[in-house]
Amino acid sequence: PQLKSSSVNQSTSNKKISQYRIRLEEKQKLRFHYGITERQLLNYVRIARKAKGSTGEVLLQLLEMRLDNVIFRLGMAPTIPGARQLVNHRHIIVNHRIVDIPSYRCKPQDFITIKNRQKSQDIITKNIDFYQKSKIPNHLTYNSLEKKGFVNQILDRELIGLKINELLVVEYYSRQA
Repeated sequence: PQLKSSSVNQSTSNKKISQYRIRLEEKQKLRFHYGITERQLLNYVRIARKAKGSTGEVLLQLLEMRLDNVIFRLGMAPTIPGARQLVNHRHIIVNHRIVDIPSYRCKPQDFITIKNRQKSQDIITKNIDFYQKSKIPNHLTYNSLEKKGFVNQILDRELIGLKINELLVVEYYSRQA
């Protein structure tokens, strides 16, 4: 006698995966990687559509240039949600101004520093000691003596270490709108 579960597994494995499902999964991968809401992602897609160049590439550049992501890439935080918390708790200064909005869009030539408070300094120093083992991307530089990050340029698509087909995400939203 065969188990019922094996027959259920066979029937689901024979099902063809729909195009909608493939696009939805790519979109969800992108959303969960950057920790953003559906509405935020939709807004980024709309901005990317209006911009010159490949919509998918511009979308990834917009997401990579978010302040919480830049702080994570600099090694100041262990995760993107951790970076988001640092920003929300007002530990981060961009161009000599405190910024407490994680979705703040960084631009080339932006300086990112830590608030001159012992608690802020301790948190960032601890994170950098633990998490800056990985290589900092080429579009960013970090000066460990001054504890300053610098955005050199907008990131190229090839340098994003995310295995996502951004075209499928754009197609997902083109069917929605």
